[in-house]
Amino acid sequence: MKQLTVAILGQGRSGRNIHAHCLTTIPELKERFRIALVCDPLADRLEATAKDTGCAVSTDWRSVLARRDLDLVINASPSDQHVAITEELLGAGHHVLCEKPLARRAVEVDRLVVAAARAGRTLAIFQQSRFAPYFRQVRQVIGSGVLGRIVQIKIAFNGFARRWDWQTLQRMNAGNLLNTGPHPLDQALQLFGDADPRVLCRMDRANSFGDAEDHVKLLLWDEDRAANRPVIDLEISSCAPYPSFTYQIYGTCGGLTGGMDKMEWKWFDPAQAPRQELVPGPMPGLAYCGEQLPWQNAAWEVAPQDKDLFAAAGRDFYCMLHRHLAEGAPLEVTPAQVRRQIAVIEECHRQNPFPVKF
Repeated sequence: MKQLTVAILGQGRSGRNIHAHCLTTIPELKERFRIALVCDPLADRLEATAKDTGCAVSTDWRSVLARRDLDLVINASPSDQHVAITEELLGAGHHVLCEKPLARRAVEVDRLVVAAARAGRTLAIFQQSRFAPYFRQVRQVIGSGVLGRIVQIKIAFNGFARRWDWQTLQRMNAGNLLNTGPHPLDQALQLFGDADPRVLCRMDRANSFGDAEDHVKLLLWDEDRAANRPVIDLEISSCAPYPSFTYQIYGTCGGLTGGMDKMEWKWFDPAQAPRQELVPGPMPGLAYCGEQLPWQNAAWEVAPQDKDLFAAAGRDFYCMLHRHLAEGAPLEVTPAQVRRQIAVIEECHRQNPFPVKF
């Protein structure tokens, strides 16, 4: 198996605690990737990573541009730098994995797609939640068809937090929708289907010390009812003192409820249900519609080896990326898919213009 040589730009929470941690601690990834260089303007962060990995360090990310021994550069810089740095890396001939959010506007994604095509390089985006065990299970249940036609999907990524870091500043492409939002929104759009959804969004700035939103309520739907796409109700709130990271799915033959570690679903087979006929007039004996449906039940719980959800999702994402770079397998999270996500985020901000204060 070919081991790919990697550089990581940024050693903040994402670059160090997710990317460097996954690549150096997960056995499947240690054999597939080798970190040769990490870059960060803060020397103390570099010292900690160098001690853990033994790799080279640099305070100047541009030191990677001229290197030809790198198979992949991971861009874990602050969000407002993602587009400019990724574009320069692609232009220098590197395959790039960029952290989310890839961009603030869809036109910026278009620029990066053009840059990648011109250079003949891969542009990948770290949407690892696509590979989260609970989301795989949701897709499996929906795909089985037992729930019937899916009418509505409710997704909540809610908790309570007061923040005062850079992730509260609009000028740094921050706020709940661009920070947390790419995870559940990527999942939502996968479940919605290939069409571009209609968007209705209400955002608020409640507990944030910056000028970006910390509460998001988002509805996605398709006006073409014949397409039978579900309505998707998505919440990403920092105003919920009773945390909920949950899925609720409503179907014509059943539904699903649960979170990231366990879920359950129930359904019935219409062929085994009592036969009923419409009664357009008064019901006999003042009766109310009622029946005993032949419900079936099932449940899922995350496997012990996958209880660290970040590690499990990161492992499977990176294994996919290795297959793509080393063996030519398809890239399962594509820039076109992420562009659709960014277009939704852009529309949400258009509907909720907040003054830039900082």
